[in-house]
Amino acid sequence: MEHSQSPSRPLTGVRILDFTRVLAGPYCTALMADLGAEVIKIESAHGDDYRHIGPFEQGESLLFQSLNRGKKSIMLDLKSPDGLATVKALLGECDVLVENYRPGVMDKLGLGFGTLESEFPGLVYVSVSGFGQTGPNATKPAYDIIIQAMSGLMDVTGDPNGDPTMVGEAMADVAGGLFAAWGAMVALFDRSRTGKGRHVDVALYDGLMSMMPILACRTLMAGEAATRTGNRHPLSAPFGTYPAKDGHFAIAVLNDRLFVRFCQVIGQPELTQEARFATDSLRRLNEPALADRIDQWASRLSVQSAVDQLSEAGIPAALIQTVSQAWSSPQAIERALASEVHHPTLGHLTVPEQPVHFNNAPRGNRSPAPALNADATAIRATLITGAAQ
Repeated sequence: MEHSQSPSRPLTGVRILDFTRVLAGPYCTALMADLGAEVIKIESAHGDDYRHIGPFEQGESLLFQSLNRGKKSIMLDLKSPDGLATVKALLGECDVLVENYRPGVMDKLGLGFGTLESEFPGLVYVSVSGFGQTGPNATKPAYDIIIQAMSGLMDVTGDPNGDPTMVGEAMADVAGGLFAAWGAMVALFDRSRTGKGRHVDVALYDGLMSMMPILACRTLMAGEAATRTGNRHPLSAPFGTYPAKDGHFAIAVLNDRLFVRFCQVIGQPELTQEARFATDSLRRLNEPALADRIDQWASRLSVQSAVDQLSEAGIPAALIQTVSQAWSSPQAIERALASEVHHPTLGHLTVPEQPVHFNNAPRGNRSPAPALNADATAIRATLITGAAQ
């Protein structure tokens, strides 16, 4: 369908009806809005829950701003005939519907895929939920911590002698949102060949499980019981974080060639001749002894000096940056991972942007998250105009 958007973005002309709230669903549609899709966010009088979650600036949720950049908002009562009629009118002009209610809710509203499929055969219908539309857990509520706990991710994260630990970001929600956007794109590509839409069933649980391929291999194929390894790689060594005089640094030595070079840098080339360090598997098995040798070298050096020496030899090594340092780094700036939008109340805001670069599709030049119901008049006007034509 053709709609008015910037001609330079890959999803120009794609129109999305967004019934999502909180994190996973809004993350999905934000990725598509970044690429030029017109995203119409359907909200209740209360608005998305994230409008009421901090941090706040002048009464505006910055979390909501981050995840709903570039969208439009219309407030509808989905239980009223007028609200339902407006949704149906919008669906006649939309390519994708994304919802993240619990399974069954959209059916009760008369907006389930089974109901809409015959009336809108080209519609790509994306459902995002904690556990998917099927299975014994399908109707259970799910938040990121629940999915991290049930997926095994928490059990393999943290100190070997400590407690299971959450990853420091809502990775289950992000994984679900990412796969929802991917699924929508696959279904749109398929529609371009068949003319028919599909129901895309995305579960946060499934998404997070699929983003752990090393653990899947070890569990399903090798029959291993994965355990916590802290800041050391479970399969390779030296591969992890090690202490220097003033902090810790990260290194990744994954093959014999790098190991020879690494031993030269730390002044202990004789390690390459020791049988216990002859292969990557043996080095991991004997990692504590190897760590002692690394500590002998690094304990006299600053973190920066250790990283510089390793990097000059072509060995992957890095300082451990804070999140603030990472976002303000020359690499993040050069890659335009965030850009400014102008908000009518907050002024200039720096918000994240989807990370993939497309040629002839400049980054930036996006709009902020909308105020609740901010676009209702304009959206209804397009429906009236369309009906008149």
